[in-house]
Amino acid sequence: MLAEGVYISNQTSESFPDGMPLKKLALFSSAVVSRQLLVAGLAVLVAFLPVQSAAAQTVDTDPLNRDPLVREAFQYFYVMDYKGALTRFTKVQAEHPSDPIATDYILYVTIFQELFRLDQLDTTFYANDGFLTGKHTVVEDPKVRDQVKALADKAFNQADDELKKNPNDVNALFARGWARSLEAVYLAMVERSFGSALKLAFGAKSDHERVLQLDPDYVDARMVVGIYEYVVGALPFAFKLLIGFAGIHGSKSAGLALLQESATHGVITSVESRTVMALFLRREGKYQQALAINQSLVAEYPHDFLFCLERANITKDAGEGMKAIELYRQLISDAQQPGYFVSFHLELAYFGLGDSLRGQHMYPESVEAFREGAFQPTTSPELKRRCLLAAGEVYDLMNQHDKARQQYQAVLDAGSNTSQGDLARKYMDSPYRAR
Repeated sequence: MLAEGVYISNQTSESFPDGMPLKKLALFSSAVVSRQLLVAGLAVLVAFLPVQSAAAQTVDTDPLNRDPLVREAFQYFYVMDYKGALTRFTKVQAEHPSDPIATDYILYVTIFQELFRLDQLDTTFYANDGFLTGKHTVVEDPKVRDQVKALADKAFNQADDELKKNPNDVNALFARGWARSLEAVYLAMVERSFGSALKLAFGAKSDHERVLQLDPDYVDARMVVGIYEYVVGALPFAFKLLIGFAGIHGSKSAGLALLQESATHGVITSVESRTVMALFLRREGKYQQALAINQSLVAEYPHDFLFCLERANITKDAGEGMKAIELYRQLISDAQQPGYFVSFHLELAYFGLGDSLRGQHMYPESVEAFREGAFQPTTSPELKRRCLLAAGEVYDLMNQHDKARQQYQAVLDAGSNTSQGDLARKYMDSPYRAR
């Protein structure tokens, strides 16, 4: 359900690079230039979970979304118990072997479980354009990659089979769009294959837009269209002018209105829509509004590690450093209580804590937090380098360059040909200075 971008017909025969016809190159180039917003939105959205809305309004949806076992499976998913969710969704799929949305459920859990394993669900990683422009090393599991591809293809083909019988089957259209968007998330975040991911995301948006044309009360589909409207509306004026000649338009206010509707009444997009809104507000610097939305998620799912982590992240970005420090420390304490969180990556909390302590000039404590983050058993290679680099920078701020050099050397030892490695080499001889 994480699709956004520029409309491209499902029937188009043009290909994306490599081998792109020149007549499409200009349009694609504009999409690539604007992908800082497109992919950042796509990537960060996956840090959160969908939820059946408690709203009283009756809306249309695939009947399977209201099945008791499906709802139970999502409840396990909400607390990041991926094994528990997968066990129940697998049973649902066995009972509905030809239903594409049942296959989507399995695909969804498979991707999120892998993204969490890879430390790819930290929103601070996607809050700036370094995700797009830097060098990133992700150790992809070939078995998971093949499983994701097989599940996405299966769901797509199952939906197509239904659409051959009835081209206006809204449930099949929605399921096909979901499969496309989930595969796009994997391609963007794990393989960094942005062109392929955007093509899938565009197709997902098209599917969900068609759902709304056929059934305006299919509220879940409004989220995808809302993201599209907002992202295109948020592009710089020059890009909007360029793509406007191709009939591509968007509106931030219209996008937020659609997201609000799916947040309030969505059956499986309520939490996701609220998360998108919080993300957009956070990027715009409207931290208190973003925090209010996030607080509603924490209140519903206090044992979801990522929602609690995001509360601390937004508080930090809002400039409430001491409060953020308190929230990160509470998060770390809660995670150390047996059973409080089913799944957690303490390194994400330690990195945020280190950053907050650094902002408060509590440098020794900051170094300690960054070092803790670097050497957690679940820390990814990328985050380890980020932690070590940050520790080195803080040592330089304390005018302890010899200790800083040790951290920079550790960064180089952990991955020289990386964005962090480039900075570590620079700071080895020229000490870091705060900007």
